[in-house]
Amino acid sequence: MWRILDSLSYPVLIFIAAFMLLAPFSPMPHIVEKIIMFKNGNLTRAIDIFDVCFHLAPTFLLAAKFFRQRSQK
Repeated sequence: MWRILDSLSYPVLIFIAAFMLLAPFSPMPHIVEKIIMFKNGNLTRAIDIFDVCFHLAPTFLLAAKFFRQRSQK
């Protein structure tokens, strides 16, 4: 698994993470919508929690690559 993460370049991961954080572009990105739902206590359905994980997965991969690379130095 680490070989796959190491083979991905930072520009590709940054692009995918930014795209997934902002998708869909209208009327409101899902992450913003889910943060509002979480703030109001409405983030309880399994599909909504899966949606948050789906949209944040590339960001977590980017963070994992960054911290893995820093720990190897």
